[in-house]
Amino acid sequence: MMDIHQILKQLPHRYPFLLVDRVLEVEKGKSIKALKNVSMNEPQFTGHFPHRPVFPGVLMLEAMAQTAALLAFDTLGVTPDDKTVYYFAGIDGARFKRPVEPGDQLVMDVTLERMKAGIFKFKGTARVGDEVACEAELMCTMRTIA
Repeated sequence: MMDIHQILKQLPHRYPFLLVDRVLEVEKGKSIKALKNVSMNEPQFTGHFPHRPVFPGVLMLEAMAQTAALLAFDTLGVTPDDKTVYYFAGIDGARFKRPVEPGDQLVMDVTLERMKAGIFKFKGTARVGDEVACEAELMCTMRTIA
Protein backbone atom coordinates (compact mmCIF):
# COMPACT_ATOMS: atom_id res chain seq x y z
CA MET A 1 0.00 0.00 0.00
CA MET A 2 1.27 3.49 -0.91
CA ASP A 3 -0.37 6.83 -0.31
CA ILE A 4 0.07 9.93 -2.48
CA HIS A 5 3.12 11.12 -0.49
CA GLN A 6 4.98 7.86 -1.17
CA ILE A 7 3.93 7.93 -4.85
CA LEU A 8 5.30 11.49 -5.20
CA LYS A 9 8.69 10.21 -3.96
CA GLN A 10 8.73 7.52 -6.67
CA LEU A 11 7.25 9.21 -9.75
CA PRO A 12 8.56 12.43 -11.29
CA HIS A 13 5.08 13.35 -12.62
CA ARG A 14 3.15 16.23 -11.10
CA TYR A 15 -0.26 17.84 -11.63
CA PRO A 16 -1.84 17.67 -14.12
CA PHE A 17 0.05 14.58 -15.25
CA LEU A 18 0.32 12.47 -12.10
CA LEU A 19 -2.40 9.89 -12.72
CA VAL A 20 -2.05 7.54 -9.73
CA ASP A 21 -3.68 8.56 -6.44
CA ARG A 22 -3.08 5.46 -4.33
CA VAL A 23 -1.53 2.00 -4.52
CA LEU A 24 -3.88 -0.56 -2.98
CA GLU A 25 -1.59 -3.59 -3.13
CA VAL A 26 1.71 -4.66 -4.59
CA GLU A 27 3.27 -8.10 -4.91
CA LYS A 28 6.99 -7.59 -5.53
CA GLY A 29 8.01 -8.77 -8.99
CA LYS A 30 4.47 -9.81 -9.89
CA SER A 31 1.59 -7.36 -9.74
CA ILE A 32 0.21 -4.06 -8.50
CA LYS A 33 -3.25 -2.55 -8.03
CA ALA A 34 -3.63 1.22 -7.96
CA LEU A 35 -6.37 3.78 -8.34
CA LYS A 36 -7.04 7.10 -10.02
CA ASN A 37 -9.98 9.20 -8.92
CA VAL A 38 -11.40 10.93 -12.00
CA SER A 39 -12.56 14.45 -11.12
CA MET A 40 -14.50 17.04 -13.15
CA ASN A 41 -11.99 19.77 -12.29
CA GLU A 42 -9.14 18.09 -14.24
CA PRO A 43 -7.91 20.19 -17.18
CA GLN A 44 -8.55 17.65 -19.97
CA PHE A 45 -12.31 17.94 -19.49
CA THR A 46 -12.44 21.54 -20.69
CA GLY A 47 -11.76 20.24 -24.21
CA HIS A 48 -12.52 16.48 -24.12
CA PHE A 49 -15.46 16.96 -24.53
CA PRO A 50 -17.15 20.11 -23.18
CA HIS A 51 -20.67 18.74 -23.80
CA ARG A 52 -19.86 15.19 -22.58
CA PRO A 53 -16.65 14.91 -20.49
CA VAL A 54 -14.74 11.67 -21.17
CA PHE A 55 -11.37 10.71 -19.68
CA PRO A 56 -9.02 10.24 -22.69
CA GLY A 57 -7.96 6.70 -23.53
CA VAL A 58 -4.33 7.74 -23.86
CA LEU A 59 -4.45 8.98 -20.26
CA MET A 60 -5.77 5.58 -19.15
CA LEU A 61 -2.71 4.04 -20.84
CA GLU A 62 -0.48 6.61 -19.13
CA ALA A 63 -2.09 5.87 -15.74
CA MET A 64 -1.35 2.16 -16.27
CA ALA A 65 2.23 2.99 -17.29
CA GLN A 66 2.75 5.08 -14.14
CA THR A 67 1.35 2.16 -12.12
CA ALA A 68 3.73 -0.18 -13.99
CA ALA A 69 6.66 2.11 -13.15
CA LEU A 70 5.81 1.85 -9.44
CA LEU A 71 5.84 -1.96 -9.77
CA ALA A 72 9.18 -1.87 -11.63
CA PHE A 73 10.81 0.34 -8.97
CA ASP A 74 9.46 -1.92 -6.20
CA THR A 75 10.66 -5.04 -8.05
CA LEU A 76 14.17 -3.61 -8.51
CA GLY A 77 14.21 -2.17 -4.98
CA VAL A 78 15.11 1.31 -6.24
CA THR A 79 13.89 4.84 -5.70
CA PRO A 80 14.59 6.70 -8.95
CA ASP A 81 16.55 9.95 -8.79
CA ASP A 82 16.07 12.97 -11.04
CA LYS A 83 18.53 11.50 -13.56
CA THR A 84 16.25 8.48 -14.15
CA VAL A 85 13.34 8.57 -16.58
CA TYR A 86 10.89 5.76 -17.21
CA TYR A 87 9.75 5.71 -20.85
CA PHE A 88 7.13 3.88 -22.89
CA ALA A 89 8.84 1.50 -25.31
CA GLY A 90 5.64 0.14 -26.82
CA ILE A 91 1.92 -0.44 -26.47
CA ASP A 92 0.23 -3.51 -27.96
CA GLY A 93 -3.37 -4.65 -28.06
CA ALA A 94 -4.84 -1.49 -26.52
CA ARG A 95 -8.61 -1.78 -26.30
CA PHE A 96 -11.10 0.68 -24.86
CA LYS A 97 -14.26 -0.99 -23.63
CA ARG A 98 -16.22 1.74 -21.86
CA PRO A 99 -15.99 5.50 -21.41
CA VAL A 100 -14.61 6.81 -18.12
CA GLU A 101 -16.32 9.92 -16.80
CA PRO A 102 -15.86 12.39 -13.95
CA GLY A 103 -16.86 10.73 -10.67
CA ASP A 104 -15.52 7.34 -11.76
CA GLN A 105 -12.75 5.58 -9.89
CA LEU A 106 -10.31 3.92 -12.27
CA VAL A 107 -8.64 0.85 -10.75
CA MET A 108 -5.50 -0.31 -12.57
CA ASP A 109 -4.32 -3.91 -12.32
CA VAL A 110 -0.86 -4.38 -13.79
CA THR A 111 1.15 -7.61 -13.89
CA LEU A 112 4.82 -7.95 -14.81
CA GLU A 113 5.03 -10.47 -17.64
CA ARG A 114 8.74 -10.20 -18.49
CA MET A 115 11.87 -8.27 -17.62
CA LYS A 116 14.76 -8.66 -20.06
CA ALA A 117 17.67 -6.43 -21.10
CA GLY A 118 16.21 -3.40 -19.34
CA ILE A 119 12.82 -3.74 -21.06
CA PHE A 120 9.80 -4.48 -18.91
CA LYS A 121 6.66 -6.00 -20.39
CA PHE A 122 3.39 -5.60 -18.49
CA LYS A 123 -0.24 -6.59 -18.93
CA GLY A 124 -2.55 -3.83 -17.76
CA THR A 125 -6.29 -3.64 -17.18
CA ALA A 126 -8.16 -0.57 -15.97
CA ARG A 127 -11.64 -1.03 -14.54
CA VAL A 128 -14.48 1.06 -13.23
CA GLY A 129 -16.27 -1.19 -10.76
CA ASP A 130 -16.50 -4.60 -12.42
CA GLU A 131 -16.38 -3.22 -15.95
CA VAL A 132 -13.17 -3.19 -18.01
CA ALA A 133 -12.51 0.31 -19.33
CA CYS A 134 -9.13 -0.31 -20.96
CA GLU A 135 -6.61 -3.09 -21.44
CA ALA A 136 -3.20 -3.21 -23.09
CA GLU A 137 0.26 -4.75 -23.08
CA LEU A 138 2.80 -2.10 -22.11
CA MET A 139 6.53 -2.13 -22.69
CA CYS A 140 8.64 0.31 -20.69
CA THR A 141 12.30 1.02 -20.09
CA MET A 142 14.37 3.12 -17.72
CA ARG A 143 16.97 5.55 -19.02
CA THR A 144 19.51 7.77 -17.35
CA ILE A 145 19.47 11.36 -18.58
CA ALA A 146 22.33 13.86 -18.53
